[in-house]
Amino acid sequence: MSASSLISPVLGQLTDLALWESELAADPAAAESALVSRLRQVPDRRAERGRRHPLVVILVLAACATLVVGGDSMTAIWQWATRAPQIKLARIGARYDPLAGQYLVPSERTFRRVLADLDADALDAATCAYVTEVAAGTATAPEIPCTPGPIEREQRRAAQRAVEHPAPAGLLPAAAFDGKALTGARTESGRVFLVGAVAHASGAVLGQTQVPDKRGEGEAARTLLAQLALPGWVFTLDALHTTKKTARLITDRLDAHYVLILKGNQPLARAAAQALLAGTDAEWTETTEAKDDRGHGRTERRTIRTAQADDALFPGAGQVFRLRRDTGGLDGTWTGKEIVFGVTSMPAHLAGPAHLNHYERAHWSIENKIHWVRDVTFHEDNSQVRTGTPPEPWPASATWAARSASPDEPTSPTPAAISSTTTTPSPSTASDQLLRSRA
Repeated sequence: MSASSLISPVLGQLTDLALWESELAADPAAAESALVSRLRQVPDRRAERGRRHPLVVILVLAACATLVVGGDSMTAIWQWATRAPQIKLARIGARYDPLAGQYLVPSERTFRRVLADLDADALDAATCAYVTEVAAGTATAPEIPCTPGPIEREQRRAAQRAVEHPAPAGLLPAAAFDGKALTGARTESGRVFLVGAVAHASGAVLGQTQVPDKRGEGEAARTLLAQLALPGWVFTLDALHTTKKTARLITDRLDAHYVLILKGNQPLARAAAQALLAGTDAEWTETTEAKDDRGHGRTERRTIRTAQADDALFPGAGQVFRLRRDTGGLDGTWTGKEIVFGVTSMPAHLAGPAHLNHYERAHWSIENKIHWVRDVTFHEDNSQVRTGTPPEPWPASATWAARSASPDEPTSPTPAAISSTTTTPSPSTASDQLLRSRA
């Protein structure tokens, strides 16, 4: 079975990035979201004979129920769909029963069977391509309506952080690469392991692919990099991806930049970087940046120093850096220390110490969000799903990235994720958010 969806169902990006979308149309009521149009491109693998419900209807209803409302099972998806207004069902092309005089929704069994056999590669291609175009500025950025009610805690923190710790000027668009095994998704060959690219600024999944296991993550990341083709972007990757082959691909073929961590798999480069950056703090005042942070019951100080480098150290290298992270309690006592070395293709005029500190902080935050949303919010590690159930992204996946507006804080469970403690939007409201376009 073909499967390549990431920790987030790709449909999650529909709701996170484009709940509402402006389209030019003579009749606004007849306008269709470009995202729904892309869902129509996903091939239907069912036999034509006996097919009663169009695939796009199933996908749109599942997207609304899962990602707008927070339905976490096939039963929840079907129960929500049964309450969808007739006018919305008509708009997405639901099957009309002339004898009953109403539009019908698929049965729970249909949802389960169709979504389990979904062509996830095609779904990735249709939706992630749209997200990438929006992130790259080649497609109109959608507008997300404000939700009535009190501001969520993480939104308040994001606004406060933007004031207290503003991002340095001149940042280039960036994306983080990371992978994760999905405990709650199975295929015929076993557990699903996915690698994806997540935008630093929005937390949206730009692309994703499935690999047999963690050992194939490097090659999968290079394939994904080539497919994205985002010149001028900065790609942050952890030590697993620090290879000369990956560095040459990013700088030579893609005309982009990298920020890589040097560890045991690159001992010579790491030793060279360590030698270049040796010395006391007083010797590095001009190329050092320190930033203090406080929150989540701890204090943190991230100190970075940089030095010039060239191809002799690593392909395309422009600088090396040493990042020291001190952590402690709220009483101001430092209790932990971690030092890592890294290399970037960006020269000093493109990325000073403050920029590199920001890129690495954003990458670390993306990794935390991935594991927090999957493991804590949606109890991924507690899943006991069996082979033969939907491989990914259904039924209970969350988005790979958090809904929080800030890439600098681990997210708390979203309202959609905890439907039992929040007011559940009506089918009319949820489908409006996903389907309706403005003139």
